[in-house]
Amino acid sequence: MSRHGRVPRRQPGGAAGDGAAAAAVRARAEPLGAAGVDEVVAIAAQLALERFRSGDEAEMEFPSSFTSTERAFVHRLCQSLGLVSKSKGKGANRYLTVRKKDVSEAHAVMTCDLALCTKHAVRSLIQRFPVTNKERAELLPRTERGSACAVESEKKEVNKTSGRLNDGIPQVPGKRGESEFDSFRQSLPVLEKQEEIVQTIKDNKIVLIIGETGSGKTTQIPQFILDDCYKNGTPCRVFCTQPRRLAAVAVAERVAAERREKIGQTIGYQIRLESRVSPKTLVTFCTNDMLLGTLMAGDSTLSTVTHVIVDEVHERDRFSDFLLIKLRDVLQNQNNLKLILSSAALDANLFIRYFGSCPVIHIQGRPFEVKEMFLEDILRSTGYTNKEMVKYKEKKQQEEKQKNTLAEWCSAQDNTNKGTSRRQKSVPRTNEEYKQLDDGGDTVFNQLTEKDVNCLELWIVKEMDSCLSDIWLHKDIDSFAQLLNLILTENVSVDYRHSETGATALMISSGRGFLSQVEQLISMGASIHCKSSNGWMAVDWARHFGQTEVVHLLESYSASFGFGNMDESSSSLVQKSASDLSAEDRELLTAYHHSFDDEKVDLDLIMHLLHSICHSSDAGAILIFLPGYDEIVSLRDHIVLDDKRFSDNAHRYQVFVLHSSMQTLDQKKVLESPPFGIRKIILSTNIAETSITVNDVVFVIDSGKVKEKSFDALSCATVLKMGWISKASAIQRKGRAGRCQPGVCFHLFSRLRFQNMLEFQSPELLRLPLQEICLYTKILAPINCPIVDFLMKAPDPPPAVTVRNAVHMLKTIDALDPWEDLTELGYQLTELPVEPHLGKMVLYAVVLKCLDPVLTIACALACQDPFVLPTLASQKRAAVLCRKRFAAGTFSDHMALLRAFQAWQKARSDGWERAFCEKNFLSRATMEIIAGMRTQVLGQLRASGFVRARGGADIRDVNTNSENWAVIKGALVAGMYPNLVHVDRDSLVLTEPKEKKVRFHPTSVFGQSQYKKIAPANGQAAAIQALPTDWLIYDEMTRAHKTANIRCCSVVTPVTVALFCGPARLQSNALQASSSFQGGGVSNDSSDSEMEDRTSADLALLKLDEWLHLKLDPEAAGMLLQLRQKWHSLFLRRMRAPSKLWSQVDETTVRAITAVLSAEEQSAGLQQPSGIGQRPRPVTCEELPLASTWKSTSSRKSSTETELSDSSHAEKVSVKSSSPALHQPKKYKEKDILLSGQSSDDRSAQSSVKPAESSSYSSPCATPSSPVSGKGLTAGLLAKGAKRS
Repeated sequence: MSRHGRVPRRQPGGAAGDGAAAAAVRARAEPLGAAGVDEVVAIAAQLALERFRSGDEAEMEFPSSFTSTERAFVHRLCQSLGLVSKSKGKGANRYLTVRKKDVSEAHAVMTCDLALCTKHAVRSLIQRFPVTNKERAELLPRTERGSACAVESEKKEVNKTSGRLNDGIPQVPGKRGESEFDSFRQSLPVLEKQEEIVQTIKDNKIVLIIGETGSGKTTQIPQFILDDCYKNGTPCRVFCTQPRRLAAVAVAERVAAERREKIGQTIGYQIRLESRVSPKTLVTFCTNDMLLGTLMAGDSTLSTVTHVIVDEVHERDRFSDFLLIKLRDVLQNQNNLKLILSSAALDANLFIRYFGSCPVIHIQGRPFEVKEMFLEDILRSTGYTNKEMVKYKEKKQQEEKQKNTLAEWCSAQDNTNKGTSRRQKSVPRTNEEYKQLDDGGDTVFNQLTEKDVNCLELWIVKEMDSCLSDIWLHKDIDSFAQLLNLILTENVSVDYRHSETGATALMISSGRGFLSQVEQLISMGASIHCKSSNGWMAVDWARHFGQTEVVHLLESYSASFGFGNMDESSSSLVQKSASDLSAEDRELLTAYHHSFDDEKVDLDLIMHLLHSICHSSDAGAILIFLPGYDEIVSLRDHIVLDDKRFSDNAHRYQVFVLHSSMQTLDQKKVLESPPFGIRKIILSTNIAETSITVNDVVFVIDSGKVKEKSFDALSCATVLKMGWISKASAIQRKGRAGRCQPGVCFHLFSRLRFQNMLEFQSPELLRLPLQEICLYTKILAPINCPIVDFLMKAPDPPPAVTVRNAVHMLKTIDALDPWEDLTELGYQLTELPVEPHLGKMVLYAVVLKCLDPVLTIACALACQDPFVLPTLASQKRAAVLCRKRFAAGTFSDHMALLRAFQAWQKARSDGWERAFCEKNFLSRATMEIIAGMRTQVLGQLRASGFVRARGGADIRDVNTNSENWAVIKGALVAGMYPNLVHVDRDSLVLTEPKEKKVRFHPTSVFGQSQYKKIAPANGQAAAIQALPTDWLIYDEMTRAHKTANIRCCSVVTPVTVALFCGPARLQSNALQASSSFQGGGVSNDSSDSEMEDRTSADLALLKLDEWLHLKLDPEAAGMLLQLRQKWHSLFLRRMRAPSKLWSQVDETTVRAITAVLSAEEQSAGLQQPSGIGQRPRPVTCEELPLASTWKSTSSRKSSTETELSDSSHAEKVSVKSSSPALHQPKKYKEKDILLSGQSSDDRSAQSSVKPAESSSYSSPCATPSSPVSGKGLTAGLLAKGAKRS
């Protein structure tokens, strides 16, 4: 492959790159400030750099024909993409080169000291159980491919687990029974093509069936096969896959009912951890990953299967695409197997090309007409308006006046700029000012609603205007003190607009280049997307007045919060097609789009539509498509509790919920018609697009949104974003209406938006991290086939660079060896239904005996952030403090997740879940999904033998250390590696292998100084200075422009890093004595004294990876290395034989590691919170509120709970922390509440778990607006009565 790429020289009137592709990236290229750069050049540069970024070339160059302005633009573009650029040459021959960052460019050398008690604990372990030669040999890097014995034993172990479909043999089916559904079946369009379908399947190995919504293809095609085999006396056995668990169960039950059978006889289903099959089962409905799991046992598992039906193949989830690769290979070797691909909206040509010229059968849907109404039709016909739309019209008039004043301000700024420096240095704030402002944070909790500008007293308005004018016109930075004081004490909005110009404090600070004040205002919740009367946002102010550093800062914040250019692109589209809209519609759409954020779902408009439908028609179910469970819960609460029009007439409505991640006990009720006079309202994600069909739906309300995960392979960041659906999905949703009579579909987007949607959703393989898929590949692919080669066989192959990055990451976390073969850990990770790094975290927790809290944290990390970011600025401040209170002074976002979940469980069991979530800014929906995921993961750990019903390794044994935060963080570090940052104390910055400077994300508890109500002027530096150790782990990094932000961080000790980071198999020269590296440039050349040089020279060096080099005294280094070896040897044994009894050396090793981690945590002055390891009580099974009617929502509990059958009295067991007493430094104490405030009941409840020393934290369960009672404190610190998900 070529090492260099080159951008072609510009030709007059032309550009490098394709025009259509150029248009696609135009929106992304524009924000980079391409002033003075021709649009064609900007687009060509963007295209070239994106191709280079995803290609194999190490370096590329831009031609010397580029002007200096164009080169400057490319430099900025490279910064935003994480590339290194450099200009070379002189004058007309000056050109620009670009290269990718080399991870090995630099490595950090960090020091590590051991406490005396740490050395004592390690020494006593090693003296009693020295590292054996066998352990040493096992932990050396492999020099040749092998370990066949270990691999075979692993395969046997893996095959025992539950992710497989049942064995069976083909049999001749029995005669179908008559049922009440027979007449309905005869009316289905698919029945007309029964003979054609059966014959085509007989004559071809692969058949493609495209059936419109409601044609009956999902339920009838498996029955056609059964009926034909009964008629001809032919044995058969059919696997039918669905993309979702819920659909597999619902379809199986429906087909069984149509044949008048009980589920589990001829018709059955198997989903992860749930099965209804028998030896007689001939049609098994399952999820895609279950069939994949079956194929892992070898291709021969399909030798007794006659037909495989892959339904809803258009959804293109990663498992279905992966399944198609494997099935295409299997079909070449198994002549008796037939493959049927079924879908409602399919890119047929893609699949015809993929499988060769296979026959395609088209089935028409039902003939009932569905009327479509788009957003402009809805606004016009229903007369919908809101306060913001009215305000918008008034605001437009006011803005005209403000524009003139603002123009005067700007000209004044231009005049002041002449002869003065554009970049003003900020005046540092004094500590006294902060002391005046800081009252411990309680005031903010009493200020949950900011005052509307119209409610402000006249003197406040005058004072605010005066401060803003002084800052802008006179550069009076001292006015900031008064401004902040008014915002905090008088509860003025941080986004207060100057009465005469409409400018906010953030805009003015940005225009003046006051970087510290900009950071301050953003941390207080200032909106970076507000626009002044001339249409400028804060970043435009900074750009216009040449404040480059502020521009970079604001752009990084904008990108890290996930705000796209949806509004801009939408408005440009509207302008382009203005001629297609009537003046009335154009005005309505403009007012609406200015009143509501396109990134969200307008629940008020949906409620208005619902009421309108219920008033205008008497009958017909209403199906509402929403992007996620968050919106479902919010809308259900609106209908059931908040809106009197519905809650006062509750007897007239039934509200159901459909969501793929939730269990459903009364699924059939959603499909049944309600009693006369009762209207059914169904709130659903896109699961109801295809998988679940509700026949009596007449009205569909389509939000037009879907939540999808996307992944950037180079920055390794995953984002769950709400986006627009595809045209195919919009047509599918429309087709859900009018199954039995003419229907109406209300699209909450304009015709213009519909015309600009993608034709089909992009496949998951192209936008998700591929680690999980790569693990599956190693079991499914031929032995010597590289992972990247196998995945290149997909219908739409993922970029090779994405696959290579995934493989590199799996090698880094020890899931794959250098030959891409699965390790012992890798085999176990294929079984767990979470991403590999989270699976590794959970498995470490099992062996470290701290499973329960780590399981909660891992499941929380697998979901979206449960903390909701409120829109009001004053609430943003309260939300940040709320998150910090959950973190309880532990310098850990992970602790905030854990305690929030435990407090939510307690609130749910006490019956005030909704109020608790609202007051603590938490998403109920996300909490319930975390709960359901915990059940799944724990069930799989049981199936794999890691958790047993009784005896050693029972649920209490694997939670022996669950109260010890130091040990829990050990498991977190193992799972998060290589996501590690180091604190550079000299320059007060965070560094990482790929990034020299990293910032805390604004949502992190580190984002502000520890106990200030507002961030100081140098917020990031203050936060870094306050860190008690030099190491942090983080969950993900989002990078935008020059700045990289890290989310979900925790401070960890150097010893924890030394034990759990880096590969299990270190090189034999990993530990270097002082003499071996003195000349290698590692010694401290910049030291101030000879003494420092001598001290440095006496240290040994422990190399854990290319970047992570620890300096420590030789004795400590040797001890740490031996402790690492003991640990990794133990972990390896547990992975090979999960169910094997623990030996004395195993138990002693874990106790020694617990003592070491605890001692180091104490030495660093980190706090040990109480109550974090308590086992939730078991719950009954009728708890999850899924497709049940709204009447049961008051007792929202978790469903299908079997995981605690052997530990129902676990909470009564006294679990003592094995950590030494951890001292609590005064400077980190919160001063609000003492534990003595508890009631006697609370104290007795807490006695089941006694940590070494209780810390005093304010309660996360207490209402933010009131003082914390003893009862509230218990809710926060204890999750004793909380339910296990």
